Amino acid sequence: MTKSLSSRIFIGLFTGLVFGSIIQYLLGDISFFSGTVVEISSGVGTMFVNMIMMLVVPLVFVSIVCGVLELKDLKSFGRLGGKTFAFYIINTLVAIFAALAVALLIQPGLGVDMSGGTGATITATELPNLVQLVVNIVPNNPVAAFSSGNMLQVIFIALLVGGVLKSLGNGVPLLVQGFQEGNKLMMKLITVVMQLAPIGVFALMLKLGASLEAEIFLSVAEYLVVILGLLLLWIFVVYPMAVGAFTSVSAKEFRAKTQEQILFSLSTASSNATIPVTMRTLTEKLGVKRSIAGFGVPLGATMNMGGVSIYITIAIFFVANAFGAPIAMEQLPALLFSIFLLSVGAGGVPGGGMVMIGVLIHQMGLPVEAFAIVAALDRLIDMVLTSCNVVGDAAVLTIVDATEKGDETVEQASEAITKQS
Repeated sequence: MTKSLSSRIFIGLFTGLVFGSIIQYLLGDISFFSGTVVEISSGVGTMFVNMIMMLVVPLVFVSIVCGVLELKDLKSFGRLGGKTFAFYIINTLVAIFAALAVALLIQPGLGVDMSGGTGATITATELPNLVQLVVNIVPNNPVAAFSSGNMLQVIFIALLVGGVLKSLGNGVPLLVQGFQEGNKLMMKLITVVMQLAPIGVFALMLKLGASLEAEIFLSVAEYLVVILGLLLLWIFVVYPMAVGAFTSVSAKEFRAKTQEQILFSLSTASSNATIPVTMRTLTEKLGVKRSIAGFGVPLGATMNMGGVSIYITIAIFFVANAFGAPIAMEQLPALLFSIFLLSVGAGGVPGGGMVMIGVLIHQMGLPVEAFAIVAALDRLIDMVLTSCNVVGDAAVLTIVDATEKGDETVEQASEAITKQS
């Protein structure tokens, strides 16, 4: 029986860790193992990381353009669009600030010297200030923005192109179809690359197992527990309680009716792949209008990334602390703004959050080993954060539906009073 991708990645992760540890503690004196094997493993792991990074710019650009094109009508966006967009933004911001509070309190990775364990050289660069970051979002050369991989500029261009294409209506059907087909291509490319993940993760973990000390692994385990704990808290406590507070659906009922959605998203680790299940959960189980679900779910799969926000925030604090480049308080505004935009730009596919963390790691001047730690543990985290993302979609749209029903009731009552008078 063919094992699932998740199973193969877990096997690669743990066998790589075991083989790397054996090399460090039992075969360290044999140059073939401690030198040649580790060097080859490092090369394979770097190739896997580069392959993922290669896809980030086209993936984010096409994904965001197609997300804008999913809107039925920009002119009628109005109340429904405004509410959905605002609630998605609020959800993402709350997740970022909650994760920031936890990161500042716990300081994951502080006191652990991973730069010494991996022999990496750190040339940390300062994050730009907030004003500079906002100004630089608008590129003066779109080709340079794409070639340099400036994700904030790519996101701006994608939003602009998507909005203009949508405003043209049926005037450019071939161009719209081209983006839709391009989106399918990117989804397939990500799928193909993820098939290589067991090999890449094995290589990354072997390198880490052969070079990192035991106390460092304990720190990595702490990082994993912090992220998974926050994500599970959001899935089973925060979102159900929010729905219970603002709608007629109780927290217990919401948890029960999103079980299928959670299990499916765990297995696929893809918000896009979970769209059909999310639609069914909303319309058939939670009683949300089809018009609201049809508009909000595709938009949520693109921009409602509460789980990704938590992941990026905790991960970037961990690697910054662990590699000797802790984040200063004056860097927080620009960093948080970057996390927000990158969370929105993360593709609704496996590995989307990991890629965005890679962008920040590169921006901060941290070495590839920092990304290797994130990538090695990404699959397990990605499964849970995807569930957090899609349950967040269901929670937000259930609340939007409840507020729409309230507004409709007010409008109907107002119309009745007008008729009577």
